Amino acid sequence: MSVASWSPRAAGVSPRVDSVAPRAAIERHSKSFALASRLLPARAARDAALLYAWCRRVDDAIDESDGGSSLEALERLRSELSSLYSGPEPAEPELTEIRKVLHTTGIPRQYPAELLAGMEMDVAQHRYHGCDELLWYCYRVAASVGLMMCHVLGVSSPAALRPAAHLGLAMQLTNVCRDVAEDWQRGRLYLPDELLRRHGAGGLARELGGPFPEAATGACRRAIRELLELAERYYASSDRGLEYLSLRSALAVNAARRIYSAIGPELARNGWDPRAPRAVVPRSRKLWLCARAALTTVQLSRRGKFRAAQLDTVLDGAELIPL
Repeated sequence: MSVASWSPRAAGVSPRVDSVAPRAAIERHSKSFALASRLLPARAARDAALLYAWCRRVDDAIDESDGGSSLEALERLRSELSSLYSGPEPAEPELTEIRKVLHTTGIPRQYPAELLAGMEMDVAQHRYHGCDELLWYCYRVAASVGLMMCHVLGVSSPAALRPAAHLGLAMQLTNVCRDVAEDWQRGRLYLPDELLRRHGAGGLARELGGPFPEAATGACRRAIRELLELAERYYASSDRGLEYLSLRSALAVNAARRIYSAIGPELARNGWDPRAPRAVVPRSRKLWLCARAALTTVQLSRRGKFRAAQLDTVLDGAELIPL
């Protein structure tokens, strides 16, 4: 049964919460994830949409506030997370449904808490001196989501955790490279200083708040190219996890991986210029990549390592970040 044909009423849940609001969040904020998520089994697609909606709720709460209000928003989110795990029934229907996902799939509290720790780095306007710091940020805001998705997809093998985390790391590194100019306008710079210094633009973060400096463009191009090469190594590592997924889930994850990694070549076509228009993968290419994903996924499915069960292993970034 496809996502489009799933009936919220038949499942006994609120149509507004499960079909409209979460699905709309994916469609509005990420065309790539929206396309890939349609390939998931119906129940996993529903839970993934709710999880994505909560992640957007977190992200928007921080991005749409500033100064002291950002700290207040972060504390509200932490309190909300505590309630989702051990508090009374939430008043908001959306939170009620998200709470059900957290409990029925067995998502450890450590993973969403890591996401909030990543948001705290944004609130504190953290400056990234080395790539190791950037990777910790990527682990918190993206790899943590990949780990949560292991539970949503019913993965039972702990061997799937590291590839899932690496897919999140790769995608967030891709985001960092794609959104340099957009992040600059928000007063943020994720390109590590040691990387920029090596390419001739050390101390660039000191110029935040002003126009993007033309003189730093060349160094940023080279830094972006180097980070994308690192992202490709994480994408390649993530492929090892596909065999631990069901056929439908592997197809969706494989498609999302291929579509997202295709952003790198789009950036290369613009010479990795941070001032270029936002890189977008054309829909025709996305569909072709989905077809490629289908072919490779069928080949992987012959290994048959998927077994549906609740995953009870919890790992932290120190174990999951290294390639």
